[in-house]
Amino acid sequence: MMHSLPMTKHISKLLAVAGLAVLALLIVALLPLFAEAEEIVPQSRTEMELSFAPLVKQTSPSVVNVYTQKRVTSRVSPMEQFFSGGVAPRERVQNSLGSGVIVGADGVIVTNNHVVEGAESFRVVLSDRREYPAELVLADERTDLAVLKIDTDGAKLPTLPYADTRASQVGDLVLAIGNPFGIGQTVTSGILSATARTDVGISDYAFFLQTDAAVNPGNSGGALINTKGELVGVNTAIFSRSGGSNGIGFAIPAEMVKRVVNAAINEGSFVRPWLGLAGQTVSYDMAKAQGLDRPIGVMVTEVYDDGPADRAGLRRGDLVTDIDGLKFLAAIKSPGETTELTLLRGGKQMTKNVKLAPPPGATEADVVLLDGQNVFSGARVVELSPRLAEENGLDPFQKGSGIYVHSVLRRSVARGYFRPGDIIRSVNGVQTKSVKDLKALLKPDTHTWNIELERNGHMIQGTVTL
Repeated sequence: MMHSLPMTKHISKLLAVAGLAVLALLIVALLPLFAEAEEIVPQSRTEMELSFAPLVKQTSPSVVNVYTQKRVTSRVSPMEQFFSGGVAPRERVQNSLGSGVIVGADGVIVTNNHVVEGAESFRVVLSDRREYPAELVLADERTDLAVLKIDTDGAKLPTLPYADTRASQVGDLVLAIGNPFGIGQTVTSGILSATARTDVGISDYAFFLQTDAAVNPGNSGGALINTKGELVGVNTAIFSRSGGSNGIGFAIPAEMVKRVVNAAINEGSFVRPWLGLAGQTVSYDMAKAQGLDRPIGVMVTEVYDDGPADRAGLRRGDLVTDIDGLKFLAAIKSPGETTELTLLRGGKQMTKNVKLAPPPGATEADVVLLDGQNVFSGARVVELSPRLAEENGLDPFQKGSGIYVHSVLRRSVARGYFRPGDIIRSVNGVQTKSVKDLKALLKPDTHTWNIELERNGHMIQGTVTL
């Protein structure tokens, strides 16, 4: 026992020396990490606070408030009429509020169509409280976008540049700027939670960016920006059961916004490019039949004769997977431009260049009011065409030809027999391919009409005698 104690002390010293040596080696190994950490120490107050304040200060002057006014007539109940001796319907001015984005230094502002729809006057208030009356340049229901113009007497306004959303990814930081609930300009932050949403029910002609940045009533038409201070999209709607933000908001991508604004300023109207095809979303079974491991793209179900797609060689059954490298609609292009479609046919991949065109045929401007002593008197009609279908959200691939009933005058003969949306296929056994054909059948000495029409997808046939 007397000899073991010195030996234990000796071993303890050796262990202590070894421990110090290991510690020294660890310090030497970690020194580069500490040196690297020193290189990323914040160099400014802004970096230390990790604040969006400089970005908001830069971009918020480009977001405005849009005030609209319209006259509405309040209906008077039968009870009120009885006790007040027949009071006439009351008329009042209804005010509403939305947001907008300055995209032109000379006073061009973009907002949502539903912000300005039905309004008679418009007023824009800048972030510095300057106010201007505004003129409605273009309103497009299908994209839910509208373009306003204000006269700034030559003063240049701050604008937001358009972002390239092709580079946007789920998880990117974004800010939503607008005027929710009319309480004044407000900024909320979040991320892009999804891209290329199509089944939103807002517009049938656009893809949408989805964000969890709080978007509330009044934010419509406001800006969704990225960390570069660029306009990623225009806030348009929220998914909510309560009316407040539930973390799911939708914005119209910058490419579509730019397309509509350019059309409004340079052309005065927005003509959608026409591919001349119809398609449907690919299901799992359809994808499997094409040899794919998952559903992608759009299956071509109809090709319009002598349309752009037909001339480019597309066929029914082709599976379009890409348009110019984008999972996006060709709607951001103008008629006359060429777009490249990537498709699968019989399991083989190929590309087709399609020259876009405006949809052909009659438009709402060609609507004709029928009159005279006949069953069609009071009906406003127009020939079926792809362009009319585009303007009215109809199926452009209606089977056969016919005359579309655009509207029917109140207290007219036609009111008792026709409804808006009816398609007149034939009269007295004669196919009605044009309004001229129909007019030729309305002879003064004719009192009986055998009419075949389509209503809500169902064929109706009957005889009317006057």
